[in-house]
Amino acid sequence: MSDTPEVRPPVVTPVRVIIALCLVAPFAAMLWVGSYAKKDPAFIGIPFFYWYQMLWVLISTALTMTAYKLWQRDQRARTAQKGGAAK
Repeated sequence: MSDTPEVRPPVVTPVRVIIALCLVAPFAAMLWVGSYAKKDPAFIGIPFFYWYQMLWVLISTALTMTAYKLWQRDQRARTAQKGGAAK
C-alpha cells in the first residue's frame, strides 16, 4: 500500500459545463464590443452602449448565483456518492 493519496482527473459533467457557461457568458458579451457600440435603441434617454453594460451587471449577478448554486448541489451529490460508496 502506498502512502500517497489516489489522484483522479477532474470529472467533466453536464452540470459543470453549464457552470462554466454561466461564468464565461458575461466575459464573452462584454468583450464583443462591436455588438453594443451604438447609441440606439436608447432607453429612457440612456444610449444603448451604457444601458446594455448595466443590464449585464444584473445578468452577471444572476448567472454567478446560478453557477454557485449548481456547484453546491454538485458538491453535495459527490459527497453523498462518495459516502455511499464507502459504506
